[in-house]
Amino acid sequence: MTANPTDTPLRTQEEIAARVKALESVLIEKGVVTTKAVDRLVEVYENEVGPQLGAKVVAKAWTDPEFKARLLADASAACRELGIGGLQGEEMVVVENTDTVQHVIVCTLCSCYPWPVLGLPPNWYKAPPFRARIVREPRKVLAEDFGYPLPDSVEIRVWDSSSELRYWVLPQRPAGSEHLSEEPLAALVTRDSMIGVGAPKPVVTEAAGA
Repeated sequence: MTANPTDTPLRTQEEIAARVKALESVLIEKGVVTTKAVDRLVEVYENEVGPQLGAKVVAKAWTDPEFKARLLADASAACRELGIGGLQGEEMVVVENTDTVQHVIVCTLCSCYPWPVLGLPPNWYKAPPFRARIVREPRKVLAEDFGYPLPDSVEIRVWDSSSELRYWVLPQRPAGSEHLSEEPLAALVTRDSMIGVGAPKPVVTEAAGA
């Protein structure tokens, strides 16, 4: 009897890290890759590709209505205006959160994800339980798994990404951020807020008399 892949227990972060390190060592030993190449790949995803780029796009949309309109009309083209694009980002669609609608992104088949703006997908995004449950009971998953309860008055729409079309979320601008420019605004944007399972960071104000 063939085991169902979804029945396989999820590995811990420590187990995954150990497996990755072992695989890296084998590939380097056999001359398939070099240590320098591995370090460069890590550097790319830490500094050149990742959520900080998506945050830059979101902050631009929050402060520039014309750019926001272009982003919602053609996300891939708008991102290219900022020099952001590439593999896994050829066809992207941005959906906007409002006071009455919360968008959530998933890939029910595997882990399709907009790498150029969000980097590599988190482990929970690829896990079968999340992929199955977020479609069936999104409100419960957001509240219980992500600590992000939403009132019944907010409609939750779940978008299924694929290899042809990758979705991501334009979160709502945090209250009290009207005075902030793009750079500090970008610091408020989280990866989870662009997937739809969380909110941007709140604006921190100095206490009176501080």
